Amino acid sequence: MKKLLITGFEPFGGEKINPSLECVLALNEVIGGFLVEKLQIPTVFEKAFLAVKNKAYEINPDVIIFVGQAGGRRAITPELIAINLKDAPIPDNEGNSPSLEKICEDGENAYFTTLPVKTIAEKIKAENLPCQISHSAGAFVCNEIFYHLLKEYHGSKVKVGFIHVPFLPSQVKNGEFSMPLEDIVKALTIAITAL
Repeated sequence: MKKLLITGFEPFGGEKINPSLECVLALNEVIGGFLVEKLQIPTVFEKAFLAVKNKAYEINPDVIIFVGQAGGRRAITPELIAINLKDAPIPDNEGNSPSLEKICEDGENAYFTTLPVKTIAEKIKAENLPCQISHSAGAFVCNEIFYHLLKEYHGSKVKVGFIHVPFLPSQVKNGEFSMPLEDIVKALTIAITAL
């Protein structure tokens, strides 16, 4: 059976919960022919990448998917591109706040996901769940880890992708869009079965 490593971030920015971690933990252990290995990662520059890299070297997955919180977005958003930039709008969980720094001096300006994001988006929308491809993963920890791993596995058989999810209803303070946990879990399950 193929192996899927899927990660969710710890809460950050003053939040007590992170939908990315909650939905990852709620996934089934086997989905669409994949044995699902779940990992909580720190919302800290460099440390998040090292945590995933170490786990990936340990289990040798066929696919790696990162899931992150994108409060304010109105849909599940599979990311298309990771850019060689870290520029923190807020400090990470250890107070790091890089400003317009390159992630890798010897890396490309950007790498494209190796997941079939168009197919994923179409299949999620077919189940009446909001989904659209995103052309920017931002420049916070999520983009950094996405970039590092796409560079790490560039040209290999390991597929790498990132999916942002909206707030959970319990996080909403000012009328922002949110999705119930069960809908996010359903969308991620669809995304995995589309691989």
